[in-house]
Amino acid sequence: MSKARSGVDGSSGYSAINQGRPGSAIYPRSALGEQHEGIATGRDVAWEPLVDYRRNDVSETTIHGAVAWASGSQIVHSFGGNVLCYGRSMMKPFMMKVFAEELEPVLDWKQKAIGCASHNGDTEHVAAAQSILSEQERPLMLTPLDVPLVQFGRQVRRARRWYHCCSGEHAALLRGCRLKGWTRAGYTLPQHPIFEGYLEVLRRTLGDDWKPLRVARDGCGLPTTSNTVNELARLYASLVTERGKDWTWEAMVRHPDLIGGFNRLDSSIIKACDGRVIAKEGADGLLGMAIEHPDYPEGLGIVIKIAHGWDSQATWYIARAVLGVLGFDLRNPYKMHRQKAFIVPGVVPDDLVSALEDHPTWDEWDPDDDRWYYDMERHDDSGFGRLQ
Repeated sequence: MSKARSGVDGSSGYSAINQGRPGSAIYPRSALGEQHEGIATGRDVAWEPLVDYRRNDVSETTIHGAVAWASGSQIVHSFGGNVLCYGRSMMKPFMMKVFAEELEPVLDWKQKAIGCASHNGDTEHVAAAQSILSEQERPLMLTPLDVPLVQFGRQVRRARRWYHCCSGEHAALLRGCRLKGWTRAGYTLPQHPIFEGYLEVLRRTLGDDWKPLRVARDGCGLPTTSNTVNELARLYASLVTERGKDWTWEAMVRHPDLIGGFNRLDSSIIKACDGRVIAKEGADGLLGMAIEHPDYPEGLGIVIKIAHGWDSQATWYIARAVLGVLGFDLRNPYKMHRQKAFIVPGVVPDDLVSALEDHPTWDEWDPDDDRWYYDMERHDDSGFGRLQ
């Protein structure tokens, strides 16, 4: 039997993605990618170093990304370029605002919090998400089958929809649709009223004429819009000024461990900041923080985007530095092994750079064996450098 012809994309000549076939319109044609006017790729944007990992003064790894600070409608600091990305799960508090009025009297605080969550899939997360829907309604939920995001011990769980980190959001959306009288069929599609309602929430901050350059399907099946990091920072600043208008802020502050879970960055930030900061992680490499601060009466929104995708440790270092210069104390993540992380000054505005030195990325309990440096200027009789 002869081999099938190979297409320009490396696929079989009979593949559905070849030119003129049904999949060709959405499938890339080149391994190098394609350029579209007005949409910069990751090769084109001005990423900047954010964190530098050094071993005995030599940089071994440098984490690039972008940071934006916004207060009201103004960008007060930008570093790494106004990158276009998808808001992903960082935007769940805004999605919940579509149904804030309807869900207010019918959900308890745990149910409201899990609606804003990208949870680990612990038993408390699953229980809170399931409690939003009746048993008869649960088959309507369309989250993908998944296992818990963070698991401990022997992994014996089979994939279930409720373990997916977005199950609480999907359950809340379905409940909201019922209360509004909207059809629940096709609730994950961009043609559904949910998505138009979500766009209206974003336009309250970004302007009536705003529209996304691209809409894509998120990992959970819901549509996600493209936004610049500056836009995302403005949206997070609005969470501060609108905090009393609905329940989203209070729900996240009341139950921070439902938002992410054990040792998750967003949960840790919310708990460390005594109700003055809400934080939300988002794939891929996003962290949004809405900060109540006396120096920023119009609210402060800070968004961190890691260039290579999600990196909880690097993002944690940056968040600790940013919150530290604003007067909040976030613990360091687990220590590095014989490396140290150093923050690049550009992650904060110029007038706050001097305060960065007071927030090191290492703790006093680092053991002495972390310092096995060689002094090559001093030699013993054998010619090898002495241990310090």
